[in-house]
Amino acid sequence: MSQNDPFAGLPEVPRFELTSTDVTEGEQLPAAQLSGAFGVEGGLDRSPQLSWSGFPEETKSFLLTCYDPDAPTMSGFWHWAVYNLPADTTSVPTGAGSGEGLPSGAVTLPNDASMEGFLGAAPPPGHGSHRYYFVVQALDVDTVDGVESGDTPAKLNFMALEHVIGRAWLVPVFGR
Repeated sequence: MSQNDPFAGLPEVPRFELTSTDVTEGEQLPAAQLSGAFGVEGGLDRSPQLSWSGFPEETKSFLLTCYDPDAPTMSGFWHWAVYNLPADTTSVPTGAGSGEGLPSGAVTLPNDASMEGFLGAAPPPGHGSHRYYFVVQALDVDTVDGVESGDTPAKLNFMALEHVIGRAWLVPVFGR
């Protein structure tokens, strides 16, 4: 397993709080957040409940992602990306990765499996424990220009880079 730091090289911004009733920092992901679509027994591909607070007052929107920097690729693996979450959004319910429970105007991009929505954890057997970065970024714009449906999570993060004014993250793990 690699020790890639997904925040290395990014501008430092204030950190705010991200919590979940479904997943815990440093703990194993439960079956609901594992990928049945990618063959993990009992996996349900359900995104976890997430709540955030303490973000900058000038926040105009949020960007939400899930990323595995330990995937055996040269670019990690994006499991989920949603943007245009309005500034008054402070949580998403369990299963929002299917689009249910997201506020009007929120846009979900395809993940690295080319599926719109949340794809649960499915590291290769014997590859060790992987980290799953659930990240909420506070932005100083209502929408991220230059991003369209069908674009990649990497492009979204690149286009949002200069607008990030705060960041929160929660990192559970899973290996098989």
